[in-house]
Amino acid sequence: MSELSAFDARLSALIASLSPASRKKMAAEIAKQLRASQQANIKAQRAPDGTPFAARKKQPIRAKKGRVKREMFAKLRTNKYMKAKGTSNDATVEFAGSVQRMARVHHYGLRDRPSKNSKEKDVKYDARLLLGVNENVLKLVNSIMMSYLNMG
Repeated sequence: MSELSAFDARLSALIASLSPASRKKMAAEIAKQLRASQQANIKAQRAPDGTPFAARKKQPIRAKKGRVKREMFAKLRTNKYMKAKGTSNDATVEFAGSVQRMARVHHYGLRDRPSKNSKEKDVKYDARLLLGVNENVLKLVNSIMMSYLNMG
């Protein structure tokens, strides 16, 4: 890793040489692209490393007939709940407000109550990584950074 420290220092200096407005614009673009990448992973029901999500638990036999279940996290991946923000110092993709707790439970595989009126008190959820970084994301970030550095 020590051989990359000189490169990292040089890259940091190049980014610092951009104006704050340019850095903010670059970070916002990176955040938007990261969100799109994460949304695509959630839509495909796979973790950032490409492994599929753990399957849902089987529902009780006496469930409503004819009900078609949506894919997991269909609403969670919308722009309303998955926020992308860029400042002059960082690019952030996060879950907003009320869904943040549910996303944390599923991301880390924690225990939670399924609903207020549930007979089951606490259910252990399987870990389903919702947000993460992989090689494609790193290439995407690098290409955006290089395009902004070439313009500046």
